[in-house]
Amino acid sequence: MLVLAIDQGTTNTKALIVDEAGHIHTRASSPSSTHYPQPGWAEQSATAIWDDTRSVIDAVVAQMNGRSIDAIAISNQRETLVAWDAETGKPVGPAILWQCRRTAPECAALISAGHNETVEAATGLGINPLFPASKLAWILKSRPEALGLLDQGRLRAGTVDSWLLWNLTGGTVFATDHSNASRTQLFDTELLQWSAELAEIFETPTSCLPEPRPSDSRFGETAAGVTSLPPGIPIMAMLGDSHAALYGHGVRRLGTVKATYGTGSSLMTLTPQRVASSHGLSGTIAWTDRSGTTYALEGNILVSAQAAAFIAGLLGIGDAGALSDLAQTVDTADGVSFVPALSGLGAPHWNDHATGTVAGMTHGTTPAHVARATFEAIALQIADVFEAMQSDINMQLVGLRTDGGASSNAFLMQLQSDLLQCPVESAVVEEISALGAAAMAFRSLGQEWLPDTRSNRFEPRMTPATAETIRAKWKEAIRRACI
Repeated sequence: MLVLAIDQGTTNTKALIVDEAGHIHTRASSPSSTHYPQPGWAEQSATAIWDDTRSVIDAVVAQMNGRSIDAIAISNQRETLVAWDAETGKPVGPAILWQCRRTAPECAALISAGHNETVEAATGLGINPLFPASKLAWILKSRPEALGLLDQGRLRAGTVDSWLLWNLTGGTVFATDHSNASRTQLFDTELLQWSAELAEIFETPTSCLPEPRPSDSRFGETAAGVTSLPPGIPIMAMLGDSHAALYGHGVRRLGTVKATYGTGSSLMTLTPQRVASSHGLSGTIAWTDRSGTTYALEGNILVSAQAAAFIAGLLGIGDAGALSDLAQTVDTADGVSFVPALSGLGAPHWNDHATGTVAGMTHGTTPAHVARATFEAIALQIADVFEAMQSDINMQLVGLRTDGGASSNAFLMQLQSDLLQCPVESAVVEEISALGAAAMAFRSLGQEWLPDTRSNRFEPRMTPATAETIRAKWKEAIRRACI
């Protein structure tokens, strides 16, 4: 039995063919481009997202020598909003990326009007430009063709999973899963349905939104001619990528945190029920399946591993790998702190006005110190969210399981263990989100298996006093960045 697992992320789109034992037979990847047309804005071409997905599907199918695929699983970048015409399939402008802050003024106005408590009670999410609700309102106000399509009943608006599903099924299925729906701020995570009250607050309709379904649903079947896949292959699982990664790590009980190191970072840990955070985090649905609804607590960092690529570019030394090599030529950052608030600050600080800052430089500061401060910043942001999670659930978390491209950097993972003062286990398999979605699809097909959970383990080497000194300097740097 074979499952095609698609992982459509912010920086690339991947496809894997996985068997019932979790063995990966073939893989393909295609890079994605993000555009920043104005300060604080972030967009991707919705057409390119589908073209890249179709490209990687065709690439892995070509390697299978005619072997049949039994099902498809999808994991996807979350909170990115796509709007399109149901009749033509043409997107209504670029997809607005999760990282985009264009609706910050509108969100601030909603908070000032006293709506945050209502929104958070229904969704677990504080009002923020990260989430699609305010993005949809912006599209309806700023793209005249969208309003016309809405009036005609032709507007479709959804997260990337619903866009891929619609294309794979030749426009016959418009649906999403509960994990992605829970990230829109328009979905009641207790009632598991779109909320008319939330739609009224954000001044958005629900008529253009996809049908929400459990994550292990039979979402539809492939249509003829849209890819090299034959028609009739069922799509048996869809999850947001962070949720799929948590599932892929084999986390089924409380106490373990998953952290994904990508453009941004998502930390997630299971909770026994819906949790309202008082420390800048989000309550969310981890997934829904035949056993019911599984809830989680999450912290979203807006700029994580992307910070290394950014500083590498500023220093003119190539890429994040070169920056890591440079950082390791010094033993400390020598008092330098870098706050990578390049798109504001996410969890647990949530400050849209914060900007990137480098502090603590002297005549003795070298590029190597700035490089080391950059990697410390990635780890320190994770540590802040980890600490907030412990406070919210009032229990000691036992460790951190990591995935994403930057998690393969042993220097960063050691820093992470040092600054958290707890073990860190970095997944050996890179495609953990895709494997998590595949595992759920196999479960839907009656084949239970856990993805490959082998990991590289890192234990703290830094003294607690040294770690505390670095974290104290970081907290001061965060305070200055938020002024």
